[in-house]
Amino acid sequence: MLRSYLRIAWRHLRKNKGYSVINIAGLSIGMAVALIIGLWVADEVSFDHYAPNHQRIAAGMVNMHLNNATTKDQFFTSDVVMMPLGRALTTQYKDLFTHVALTDFGKGGNRLFNYGDKTVSGIALWAQPDLPGMFGFRMLNGNADATKDPSTFIIAQSLANALFGKVDPIGKTVMVDNSLEFRIGGVYTDLPKNSSFHGLQAILPWANKNNDYHSYNTNWTDHNGHLYVELAPGVTAEQATARIKDLPSPFAKDYHEEAFIYPLDKAYLYNEFSFNKPDGGRIRIVWLFGIIGAFVLLLACINFMNLSTARSEKRAKEVGIRKTIGSLKSQLIVQFLSETILLAVIALLFALILVQASLPFFNGLAAKHMSVPWTHPLFIASVVGFTLFTGLLAGSYPAFYLSAFRPIKVLKGTATFRPRTTVIKFGRWSVKTGKTASLARKILVVLQFTVSLTLIIGTSIVFHQILFTKDRPIGYSREGLFTVEMNTPDINKHYVALRAELLRQGLAEDVAASDMVPTAFQNGNSLDWSGKRPDQNTVGFLNVNISPDYGKTIGWKITRGRDMSRDFVTDSNAAILNEKAVKAIGFREPIGQVVKLFGKSYTVVGVCADMINNSPYDSVENSVFVGGGYVYDIIVRIKPGLGTHAALAKMETVFKKYNPSSPFLYKFVDKAYEAKFQSEQRIGNLAAVFTGLAIFISCLGLFGLAAFVAEQRTKEIGVRKVLGARVVNLWALLSGDFLKLVILSCIISMPLTYFFMTKWLQNYTLHTSLSLWLFVAAGAGIILITLATVSYQALKAALMNPVKSLRAE
Repeated sequence: MLRSYLRIAWRHLRKNKGYSVINIAGLSIGMAVALIIGLWVADEVSFDHYAPNHQRIAAGMVNMHLNNATTKDQFFTSDVVMMPLGRALTTQYKDLFTHVALTDFGKGGNRLFNYGDKTVSGIALWAQPDLPGMFGFRMLNGNADATKDPSTFIIAQSLANALFGKVDPIGKTVMVDNSLEFRIGGVYTDLPKNSSFHGLQAILPWANKNNDYHSYNTNWTDHNGHLYVELAPGVTAEQATARIKDLPSPFAKDYHEEAFIYPLDKAYLYNEFSFNKPDGGRIRIVWLFGIIGAFVLLLACINFMNLSTARSEKRAKEVGIRKTIGSLKSQLIVQFLSETILLAVIALLFALILVQASLPFFNGLAAKHMSVPWTHPLFIASVVGFTLFTGLLAGSYPAFYLSAFRPIKVLKGTATFRPRTTVIKFGRWSVKTGKTASLARKILVVLQFTVSLTLIIGTSIVFHQILFTKDRPIGYSREGLFTVEMNTPDINKHYVALRAELLRQGLAEDVAASDMVPTAFQNGNSLDWSGKRPDQNTVGFLNVNISPDYGKTIGWKITRGRDMSRDFVTDSNAAILNEKAVKAIGFREPIGQVVKLFGKSYTVVGVCADMINNSPYDSVENSVFVGGGYVYDIIVRIKPGLGTHAALAKMETVFKKYNPSSPFLYKFVDKAYEAKFQSEQRIGNLAAVFTGLAIFISCLGLFGLAAFVAEQRTKEIGVRKVLGARVVNLWALLSGDFLKLVILSCIISMPLTYFFMTKWLQNYTLHTSLSLWLFVAAGAGIILITLATVSYQALKAALMNPVKSLRAE
């Protein structure tokens, strides 16, 4: 029986090649999109799952808020914690945690690794010995806990290959930053891209004397590192939090602080907090793309339903004959469902080819390393279930609709399948199926274009938000500005000579030094001043150490007072505040005021305009720039008029002269700033691609439906032409019905999109407004696309010779 069903299904597909191609193309594209999005979602939700016990690994975090806090900006949640917290968990709560590991701030920094004549740059991390074992590092050689020895570190396979090739690196001594010597105690496989420590090249021993700032820090108010724990079997994060939450409280003044344990499985997807409670985060994007994938597949299924029900007249006699010779309604349903499942299987084969061929493109677009897990049992089961579900969903309505035809009316020829004429009976109930089927098709078309228009407008708003943020004035000039990290003692020692030579050779407009690059101000601390109120104790300031030439080099704007200068010896104790900091402090006349940072007094000599130094999507933060402190980065502006490549080549010679053990490693500030938009840009690009495919699928179905309508009305068109109807009248006649449906889609889609995108924009502190022209342009665009799609079939029918059409009838 099943073989018979499949044979009939195959014959039907071959007989109607045009409609079969449309159905298979639509379904295969829809399934391919759903599969790619499924792989993307799986990659997102499996973030950090490479750790064997990832369900029990968690991060130590802190919640802080002002006493009697009521507004959102008075609450703060951070994964940067104080070092004594980790020691307390290790010594006092052994029953809660099997492993505890502290790491330095920022999850690592760039280091230089030297062995012989080879020098390699990579990311390294000071970390306690429990970290590799906790996260399940795959050791290729040596031991994961080798860092218990203060002179031993472990390295990634890629770093081992770069330094030693095929030679066994265990026991070899490597120079780090031209100042620290470590012996290699282990080699681990490089960590996957969807992990917190992706790209980590080395783990440095926590107990080494060069990490004393972290390892011996006992200050409960100094937040300067990260904390990871592995919960003991049977202990939940909530139970652990209840026991440890009050540890920081006695040390907090004028504000309240609590510690808590946050599961690693949630830390990536639920990474935003509001009022010290989880408030979504990246999970919104996962849900967004999951919904897009489901809708694109639904659009493909709608195409199949529409074309199947529209062409029901072609199979009416087949149904009538089968029922007359004894076929049951259930058998007919199975037959029609088997056809759609066969079609879904064929579409799946094409979809898998499309997925495999397009994955490199999507990996580049999404910055992922996705691959099709061909042999994974879960993938195979998911694909089989996915195909059956798609086939049943696409074929459900046509199967029940076609199997309900009355054989007597069909075989007598009294069933015309026109609106208000064909009657189908279900027991004592009767339904005018021509009208019902027509209405159902119209509803499905409206649904298709409602979804498509919603995706168009939503994607446009995402890009509009990105452009809005990019257009914000950043407060300094990025043109020709780049940074070089002071990664060895040599470059620190020879900074003054290096600066002088760059200026003497006319390669640089100016050169300065700072402890942070202009695009990433990471630390925040308390500032003291005369007249400070108790409610200002929790106001944080980004404090930046700068050389006197910093302002001239980056091109900031001094709004009051003066810039720092080498002409003033006292500027080693000078400070410059940004406008936001002046407002936060409440200075009416800031020039000459004294502020204290870490107990040292600085005199305010100037005020600079606000600058964007962190996320361009957030408000400007309070900043204080002070002289005389330690510096880590050199900032250089290339002399205007010089070619960038030529200038860099000459500068490399100067840098190698004063820093011979390091390659010339530089980062342009404009590229670093552009990188801040990558996440939203990727989301927008992915949404744009999937939106385009959704529109294509919708138009594919509309094209097939227009062809059917034109075929169905061939005689009518011929009669109208004989009676004098012009081509434009016939085009309007055939296109008008579809145009009305699309306009209805616009009416439904626009308010829905406005509501949901308004809520999405509220996730940004600074955001664009929703313009009416954007909605109008999207609506006009979808109408033009519709007209272009149906016009081919409409004009083809309108231009047909009426003699041929009437003779054919």
